[in-house]
Amino acid sequence: ASFILDRTYAKLPCLVQTKSKKTLARPGVKNIVLVEGVRTPFLLSGTTYADLMPHDLARAALQGLLHRTGLPKDAVDYIIYGTVIQEVKTSNVAREAALGAGFSDKIPAHTVTMACISSNQAMTSAVGLIAAGQCDSVVAGGVEFMSDVPIRHSRKMRKTMLSLNRAKTLGQRLSLIGSIRLAHLSPELPAVAEFSTAETMGHSADRLAAAFGVSRIEQDEFAVRSHTLAKQAQDAGLLQDVISFKVPGRDIVSKDNGIRPSSMEQMGKLKPAFVKPHGTVTAANSSFLTDGASAALIMSEEKALAMGYKPKAYLRDFVYVSQDPKDQLLLGPTYGTPKVLERAGLTMSDIDVFEFHEAFAGQIMANMKALDSDWFGQTYLGRKSKVGAPPMEKFNLWGGSLSLGHPFGATGCRLVTTVAHRLQKEGGQYGLVAACAAGGQGHAMVIEAYPQ
Repeated sequence: ASFILDRTYAKLPCLVQTKSKKTLARPGVKNIVLVEGVRTPFLLSGTTYADLMPHDLARAALQGLLHRTGLPKDAVDYIIYGTVIQEVKTSNVAREAALGAGFSDKIPAHTVTMACISSNQAMTSAVGLIAAGQCDSVVAGGVEFMSDVPIRHSRKMRKTMLSLNRAKTLGQRLSLIGSIRLAHLSPELPAVAEFSTAETMGHSADRLAAAFGVSRIEQDEFAVRSHTLAKQAQDAGLLQDVISFKVPGRDIVSKDNGIRPSSMEQMGKLKPAFVKPHGTVTAANSSFLTDGASAALIMSEEKALAMGYKPKAYLRDFVYVSQDPKDQLLLGPTYGTPKVLERAGLTMSDIDVFEFHEAFAGQIMANMKALDSDWFGQTYLGRKSKVGAPPMEKFNLWGGSLSLGHPFGATGCRLVTTVAHRLQKEGGQYGLVAACAAGGQGHAMVIEAYPQ
């Protein structure tokens, strides 16, 4: 059965009445809260942000967070940022962005990398620091800047250049210069590919879709749904995590620019992008290269209340999972979801709001089918039966990475903040974030609404 509901899916749900479920608070365990989450508009790479650097975007997100919370610039104990493709000059982008945003230089900062779940890792590292009693308040965020990526000389050329640096005599220098061949000048480009298998992620997504029998039409329908819902959410002012950002020398940017609702007919015209000629993954049903940054203020509940903040949500149980990067590269949500529900003592039906990272429409549909398969549950998850797929009327209702954009390092914070905002808007109690990542890794987290 197709998981895509008929066209009524585009209508946003009525307010769900909160069922009085148990809270996940535990005796002797600190309550950790999301106080605020913001992000820059997510823009297609090569557009308005094209002349910036990653730390500029991260700084804008941090300044937006300071502005929205009125947080004193020395009131944070630690800052953590996630990023994937690093700008060589600012390898610890968290520190450069924090200094640029005007945070006290006494606040330590570090940068983490874990592919598409880098800012999830930043947030859970923050949770860990608070749970361990090291810190009371941490800023976690993420940034990705695909408009400019490090392009290297070939290995042979790099070797020659380093030797030239060490050469003592003119003769040595001339002989090294004479050894350079035309082939040495071809550059090395970074690719969205697995190091261990050398396969690009799009190719892997296409194979995964085929393995689970996901049709091209199902993928195109899901992509249309994502863009349609994102446009509705944007027009209705629901994406309140987006801050305006005055781009130096350019205009003020205040909304995501990759949201493009289109028709199934237009979607059908695109050729396969990775597996030619019979593949089902196209440019339109995949996430696009995006520039953007996000930031979240995470505190112990007592610290937040003492500072006069009204938290948005509790950050509860989370898990990281890891599978075979060849055939299960993008199945993180399927492995992470049952694990985190078990930790929290919840079932699928307890979850009111689902936010999954949409890398490819085919990847989302494959995870849906895996979650809904008794065979997959028994064979790979060691369960008696299937986990169950999230109902579409609770799933990514304000769009997702396919439409809003996916700056690798920044998406995790967007997912968590969106769950918090949707719980407030829809009156639910529990939300679930799940994401896949390169390396065959994945993440899932349970978020509980803060009593309004």
